[in-house]
Amino acid sequence: MVDTAYPGDVVGLVNAAALRVGDTLYAGPPALFPAMPTFAPEHFAVVRPVDIGRSKQFRRGIAQLDEEGVVQVLVSDVRGDQAPVLAAVGPMQFDVVSARMAGEFSAPVRLEALPYHLARATDTAGAAALNGSRLVTGEALTRVRDKAVLALFPDRWQANSFERAFPGARLTPLLAAHE
Repeated sequence: MVDTAYPGDVVGLVNAAALRVGDTLYAGPPALFPAMPTFAPEHFAVVRPVDIGRSKQFRRGIAQLDEEGVVQVLVSDVRGDQAPVLAAVGPMQFDVVSARMAGEFSAPVRLEALPYHLARATDTAGAAALNGSRLVTGEALTRVRDKAVLALFPDRWQANSFERAFPGARLTPLLAAHE
Protein backbone atom coordinates (compact mmCIF):
# COMPACT_ATOMS: atom_id res chain seq x y z
CA MET A 1 0.00 0.00 0.00
CA VAL A 2 1.18 3.52 -0.77
CA ASP A 3 -0.03 6.91 0.40
CA THR A 4 1.55 8.89 -2.43
CA ALA A 5 1.91 8.13 -6.12
CA TYR A 6 3.68 10.22 -8.75
CA PRO A 7 3.10 10.61 -12.49
CA GLY A 8 4.32 7.48 -14.21
CA ASP A 9 3.79 5.23 -11.18
CA VAL A 10 1.72 2.13 -11.76
CA VAL A 11 -0.90 1.82 -9.04
CA GLY A 12 -3.38 -1.00 -8.55
CA LEU A 13 -6.85 -0.13 -7.26
CA VAL A 14 -9.38 -2.42 -5.62
CA ASN A 15 -13.02 -2.17 -6.78
CA ALA A 16 -12.31 0.58 -9.30
CA ALA A 17 -15.20 -0.32 -11.63
CA ALA A 18 -16.34 3.32 -11.81
CA LEU A 19 -13.02 4.42 -13.34
CA ARG A 20 -12.60 4.64 -17.11
CA VAL A 21 -9.59 4.90 -19.39
CA GLY A 22 -8.26 8.45 -19.14
CA ASP A 23 -9.69 9.23 -15.69
CA THR A 24 -7.46 11.19 -13.33
CA LEU A 25 -7.08 10.43 -9.64
CA TYR A 26 -6.37 13.39 -7.40
CA ALA A 27 -6.49 14.65 -3.85
CA GLY A 28 -7.45 18.30 -3.80
CA PRO A 29 -9.06 20.53 -6.42
CA PRO A 30 -10.21 18.70 -9.55
CA ALA A 31 -7.70 18.57 -12.38
CA LEU A 32 -9.03 19.41 -15.83
CA PHE A 33 -7.16 18.27 -18.92
CA PRO A 34 -8.01 18.98 -22.55
CA ALA A 35 -9.55 16.08 -24.45
CA MET A 36 -7.21 13.78 -26.33
CA PRO A 37 -7.43 14.52 -30.03
CA THR A 38 -8.81 11.79 -32.27
CA PHE A 39 -8.05 11.44 -35.93
CA ALA A 40 -10.77 11.75 -38.51
CA PRO A 41 -12.00 8.30 -39.50
CA GLU A 42 -11.81 7.23 -43.14
CA HIS A 43 -13.10 3.64 -42.89
CA PHE A 44 -16.55 2.60 -41.72
CA ALA A 45 -18.16 -0.78 -41.10
CA VAL A 46 -21.37 -2.09 -39.56
CA VAL A 47 -20.66 -4.59 -36.79
CA ARG A 48 -23.06 -7.33 -35.73
CA PRO A 49 -22.70 -10.27 -33.35
CA VAL A 50 -22.40 -13.67 -35.00
CA ASP A 51 -24.43 -15.20 -32.15
CA ILE A 52 -27.31 -12.98 -31.03
CA GLY A 53 -27.39 -14.95 -27.77
CA ARG A 54 -24.13 -13.18 -26.88
CA SER A 55 -25.59 -9.68 -27.32
CA LYS A 56 -24.79 -8.63 -23.75
CA GLN A 57 -21.09 -9.49 -24.26
CA PHE A 58 -21.26 -7.82 -27.68
CA ARG A 59 -22.57 -4.53 -26.26
CA ARG A 60 -20.06 -4.58 -23.39
CA GLY A 61 -17.16 -5.28 -25.75
CA ILE A 62 -18.11 -2.59 -28.26
CA ALA A 63 -18.51 -0.05 -25.43
CA GLN A 64 -15.08 -0.92 -24.01
CA LEU A 65 -13.34 -0.72 -27.39
CA ASP A 66 -14.96 2.69 -27.96
CA GLU A 67 -13.85 3.87 -24.51
CA GLU A 68 -10.29 2.69 -25.16
CA GLY A 69 -10.22 4.52 -28.49
CA VAL A 70 -9.68 1.39 -30.60
CA VAL A 71 -12.53 2.60 -32.84
CA GLN A 72 -15.25 5.22 -32.68
CA VAL A 73 -18.77 3.83 -32.34
CA LEU A 74 -21.56 5.54 -34.29
CA VAL A 75 -25.30 4.89 -34.07
CA SER A 76 -28.43 6.04 -35.83
CA ASP A 77 -32.15 5.71 -35.35
CA VAL A 78 -32.32 3.84 -38.66
CA ARG A 79 -29.69 1.19 -37.83
CA GLY A 80 -30.38 0.96 -34.10
CA ASP A 81 -28.07 -0.13 -31.30
CA GLN A 82 -27.96 -3.73 -32.54
CA ALA A 83 -25.92 -2.71 -35.59
CA PRO A 84 -23.54 0.10 -34.63
CA VAL A 85 -21.16 1.56 -37.18
CA LEU A 86 -17.47 1.45 -36.35
CA ALA A 87 -15.31 4.33 -37.57
CA ALA A 88 -11.57 3.82 -37.93
CA VAL A 89 -8.52 5.58 -39.30
CA GLY A 90 -7.28 2.38 -40.94
CA PRO A 91 -8.79 -0.99 -41.83
CA MET A 92 -6.46 -2.89 -39.47
CA GLN A 93 -8.42 -1.45 -36.56
CA PHE A 94 -11.32 -3.65 -37.67
CA ASP A 95 -9.04 -6.71 -37.44
CA VAL A 96 -8.21 -5.71 -33.86
CA VAL A 97 -11.93 -5.37 -33.07
CA SER A 98 -12.71 -8.81 -34.52
CA ALA A 99 -9.88 -10.50 -32.62
CA ARG A 100 -10.63 -8.81 -29.30
CA MET A 101 -14.37 -9.35 -29.52
CA ALA A 102 -13.87 -13.08 -30.14
CA GLY A 103 -11.00 -13.55 -27.67
CA GLU A 104 -11.74 -11.20 -24.77
CA PHE A 105 -15.53 -10.93 -24.87
CA SER A 106 -16.47 -14.34 -26.35
CA ALA A 107 -18.66 -12.48 -28.84
CA PRO A 108 -17.42 -13.06 -32.42
CA VAL A 109 -18.57 -10.36 -34.83
CA ARG A 110 -19.33 -9.92 -38.50
CA LEU A 111 -18.19 -6.69 -40.14
CA GLU A 112 -19.75 -5.22 -43.28
CA ALA A 113 -17.78 -2.42 -44.92
CA LEU A 114 -19.66 0.77 -45.75
CA PRO A 115 -18.87 2.88 -48.84
CA TYR A 116 -17.96 6.01 -46.86
CA HIS A 117 -14.48 7.56 -46.65
CA LEU A 118 -15.13 11.13 -45.49
CA ALA A 119 -16.65 12.35 -42.21
CA ARG A 120 -17.76 15.86 -41.33
CA ALA A 121 -19.33 17.26 -38.16
CA THR A 122 -22.85 18.52 -38.69
CA ASP A 123 -25.89 19.46 -36.63
CA THR A 124 -29.39 18.00 -36.34
CA ALA A 125 -30.65 20.10 -39.25
CA GLY A 126 -27.76 18.92 -41.45
CA ALA A 127 -28.37 15.32 -40.37
CA ALA A 128 -32.06 15.56 -41.26
CA ALA A 129 -31.23 17.07 -44.64
CA LEU A 130 -28.64 14.38 -45.41
CA ASN A 131 -30.78 11.46 -44.28
CA GLY A 132 -33.73 12.78 -46.28
CA SER A 133 -31.77 13.67 -49.42
CA ARG A 134 -32.13 11.71 -52.62
CA LEU A 135 -29.59 13.97 -54.34
CA VAL A 136 -26.52 13.02 -52.32
CA THR A 137 -25.10 9.69 -51.19
CA GLY A 138 -24.35 9.83 -47.47
CA GLU A 139 -25.60 9.14 -43.99
CA ALA A 140 -25.70 11.00 -40.69
CA LEU A 141 -24.82 9.13 -37.49
CA THR A 142 -24.24 10.08 -33.85
CA ARG A 143 -20.95 9.30 -32.15
CA VAL A 144 -21.72 7.42 -28.93
CA ARG A 145 -18.88 8.85 -26.84
CA ASP A 146 -19.72 12.55 -27.12
CA LYS A 147 -23.05 12.64 -29.00
CA ALA A 148 -21.46 14.53 -31.90
CA VAL A 149 -23.41 14.19 -35.16
CA LEU A 150 -21.27 13.10 -38.11
CA ALA A 151 -22.16 13.26 -41.79
CA LEU A 152 -20.54 10.43 -43.76
CA PHE A 153 -19.87 10.65 -47.50
CA PRO A 154 -18.23 8.32 -50.02
CA ASP A 155 -15.93 11.13 -51.19
CA ARG A 156 -15.33 14.88 -51.20
CA TRP A 157 -17.41 15.30 -54.36
CA GLN A 158 -20.55 14.06 -52.53
CA ALA A 159 -19.79 16.35 -49.57
CA ASN A 160 -19.45 19.31 -51.93
CA SER A 161 -22.72 18.35 -53.66
CA PHE A 162 -24.44 18.26 -50.27
CA GLU A 163 -23.10 21.73 -49.40
CA ARG A 164 -24.41 23.10 -52.72
CA ALA A 165 -27.81 21.43 -52.29
CA PHE A 166 -28.16 22.50 -48.64
CA PRO A 167 -26.18 25.73 -48.16
CA GLY A 168 -27.58 26.28 -44.66
CA ALA A 169 -26.42 22.89 -43.38
CA ARG A 170 -23.28 22.86 -41.26
CA LEU A 171 -20.39 20.66 -42.41
CA THR A 172 -17.15 21.07 -40.48
CA PRO A 173 -13.94 19.11 -41.02
CA LEU A 174 -13.03 16.95 -38.03
CA LEU A 175 -9.95 17.55 -35.93
CA ALA A 176 -6.86 16.08 -37.57
CA ALA A 177 -8.66 15.54 -40.86
CA HIS A 178 -6.42 15.96 -43.87
CA GLU A 179 -7.87 17.77 -46.83
